[in-house]
Amino acid sequence: MSFVAGIGSTNVDLLYENMRKIPAPGEEVYTDSFSLQLGGGLPATLINIGRLGIPARIATELGGDMFSSFASQQYEKNNVAPLNLYRGSKIPVNITSAIILKDDRSFVSYGKGDLECDDVTKEEFYRMASGAKICLMTPRGFTDVYRKLKEEGTTLVLDMGWDEELGFDKYGEFLDLADYYTPNRKEALKLTGRESPYEALRALKEHFRYPLVKVDKDGCLGIDDDGVFFCRSIDAFRNVDSTGAGDAFLAGLCYGLYYDFPFRECVKFGNVTGGKAVTAVGALSAYVTESELKEISKSVIITDYAADC
Repeated sequence: MSFVAGIGSTNVDLLYENMRKIPAPGEEVYTDSFSLQLGGGLPATLINIGRLGIPARIATELGGDMFSSFASQQYEKNNVAPLNLYRGSKIPVNITSAIILKDDRSFVSYGKGDLECDDVTKEEFYRMASGAKICLMTPRGFTDVYRKLKEEGTTLVLDMGWDEELGFDKYGEFLDLADYYTPNRKEALKLTGRESPYEALRALKEHFRYPLVKVDKDGCLGIDDDGVFFCRSIDAFRNVDSTGAGDAFLAGLCYGLYYDFPFRECVKFGNVTGGKAVTAVGALSAYVTESELKEISKSVIITDYAADC
């Protein structure tokens, strides 16, 4: 078991930064700051994992277009091996143009969103992911594949994202399969119906041996064999753009799990990778190397936590 695997659509972002305004119909506005990047989501997590020296594999759709070619290059450059599931002739990747103003942003997107979940896709994904030490779960189909992988000894890590219908009734099957789940504050409160992150964490303890709740810019709450703890965010990381922070946190957490670190250390790693990601515009602009991760994590503060703190 020597790699991390996942399945998901590839997202490409065209970022127009420092825009003075959103152009009205018939107008054209120039900016001198532009970048082309892979977007957030599961691919961003796998790229961040690959940047930390861990082999990664992704089942996705890539075509013969220039955006798919760019994505393929980025995967290979960052230690992620793509399995191409696409057999059509259109552009299969999701493309987002982001107009970034000083205090706000607007988006125009092309694409279908999620991958189709059919029997052929499931079988190809399973063959690619079989033998992975960790598989990242997406909350859409593929339950049978995840179950087979878990039976084979693969660790399953779930990051669902926001859904207005987020709850155990809809996602109970995924939550029961997952070994780890990484909700933020809003997601944890919605899922559990609790009023505070601490109460939500306690509720998640009923389902996971080591639950956690990301509390946004403040850090992360978790429970391990020694009790409830709080891992502080890193003050030196100034928030420029929160895009991709959750994806990067997940990569750091998986780094720790991959190398069998104690759970608190895994959360430390997640705080470092997630914190670094917000220091530049885009999901993948700012990141740490493996050596930087190990060094910075030494300064991360973890304290025991009490409900009345």
